Amino acid sequence: MTAIAHGKIIIITAPSGAGKTSITRYLLQKYPKLSFSVSAATRQPRGIEQNGVDYYFMSVEQFQHHIHEEDFIEWEMVYEGKYYGTLKSELERIWQMGKVPMLDIDVKGAIHVQQQFPDNSLSLFIEPPSVAELRKRLESRGTETEESLQTRVNKASYEISFKHSFDRVILNDELEKACRETEAALIEFLGEGLKA
Repeated sequence: MTAIAHGKIIIITAPSGAGKTSITRYLLQKYPKLSFSVSAATRQPRGIEQNGVDYYFMSVEQFQHHIHEEDFIEWEMVYEGKYYGTLKSELERIWQMGKVPMLDIDVKGAIHVQQQFPDNSLSLFIEPPSVAELRKRLESRGTETEESLQTRVNKASYEISFKHSFDRVILNDELEKACRETEAALIEFLGEGLKA
């Protein structure tokens, strides 16, 4: 694959349930210059999720083919048999539109992207107030079994240990405040480019 013309990248990462998706949605609605980077995933669509909008849904075989072809900027087996990744072609698509890709990805993936684009990425770690609070948020979703809940909580504790690998850590103890802090970091990084 040809080298891609590098533009700026915004990386938002957090343990599951810390609020990164809510913060990402807030910023995407406010700034048309930002564009959501659609990740590839091998899981089934949930509810009203659409292919190419929420995720690029693919089979494990398709995903492994893309790994073999080196089509990913980053990829990870996040849970047993469940792959997620960011396609190089997705970043290219967004840059060609003159926009800034916003990646809402897991912690390991975020570290990989940051390592590849050290000079033109801003990485933000959204930290939950505590692991206990995170557990409450995940429980309130009503989508987890006790076993999957425990897996996510254990993974969250591990992921929080990497928070200092990122450019900024934003504590999400109050969503509105966390949104404002994230927005301020973006304005500082992109300057007038955010409003264009």
